[in-house]
Parts: sequence; C-alpha cells; structure tokens
Amino acid sequence: MNAYIRPLATPLAIGAFTISAITGVLIFFDIEIGLVEPVHKWLSWLLVGSVMLHVVSNRKSFAGYFSRKPAMFIMGAAALVAVGSLLPLFGEEEEDGERAGAVAAAKALESASFETVALVVRTTPAELSRRLAADGLSVSDNSMSITEIAARNGKEGSEVLASVLGKTRGKPDRD
Repeated sequence: MNAYIRPLATPLAIGAFTISAITGVLIFFDIEIGLVEPVHKWLSWLLVGSVMLHVVSNRKSFAGYFSRKPAMFIMGAAALVAVGSLLPLFGEEEEDGERAGAVAAAKALESASFETVALVVRTTPAELSRRLAADGLSVSDNSMSITEIAARNGKEGSEVLASVLGKTRGKPDRD
C-alpha cells in the first residue's frame, strides 16, 4: 500500500498547501471574492488528509524528527500556538461583548416609555409621534413602552425601535 500512497502523498500535500496558502492570504487581506472562503474552509480538509498520507508514507523519516532538538522545539512551538488559539483571549469575546451590549441597550429602549425614547433620540414625543405616524404607526399615549406601541400596531418591538432610530440617523445633535 505504501508503494501506491508515496508517489501521491507529497504532490497532494503540495497542492493542498498551495490552495490553503493562497486562499488564506486572500482572506487575511479581506479579499473574499468568488469562492475564496468556502474553498479555504473545505479544501483545508484536503491539506489535513494529504499531510496525514505524507506522514504515513514517510513514517520512518518522520519518527526521526522526534530525536532532534530543533525539530522538537519547532513542533512543540506549533502545538502551543495551536492550543493557544483555542483560548478566548482576544477578538471574538470582545465582539460578543459588544453585541451583547447592543442587544441589552435595544431591549432597554423597547421597555422604556415613549417619552424616554424621545429624549434618547433627542426629539420631543410629539415630533417622534408624527414621524412614526408617517410609517403607519400610531402612538396613543406617551407613557406606553415601545413594546406596547408595537403590540398595538401589530409589529415587533424591534421593528418599531428600528423605525424610531432610522428616523433620527444623520440628524445633528441639538446641543
């Protein structure tokens, strides 16, 4: 079996590495045109499989690396980087925190009175009520919450809030 695998393992590994390297560099620079991202994601499996075939077909040579200190250092460092990349130290946690903050703020606004929301978006309740009326939303009482206004108008609270915030985008502050 080794006689069949060996002639294919290295060219497969080289080809898969080339695909992964090119698409990875493009993704790094946010050039995600065409099928760059799915090709990178899915054909990375080809890289994993071909390297495994390469290791199996060259197992005697591969085993020899475990007796050389520089090789052990490089492989150990790579293993540490791989394990370290799994730790939630940077990036994603911050994005999730920002997203959670935005969701909490939106929920707070949805449960706040219409008067309070008008103050937040720097307008009067009467003016905000007129703007919402243009979107087909009626506000019968300024003490109602956005959620209550939404329910009375057959909408979701997030839809009414989006309408409120959309009407104030691009308006200068009144300070």
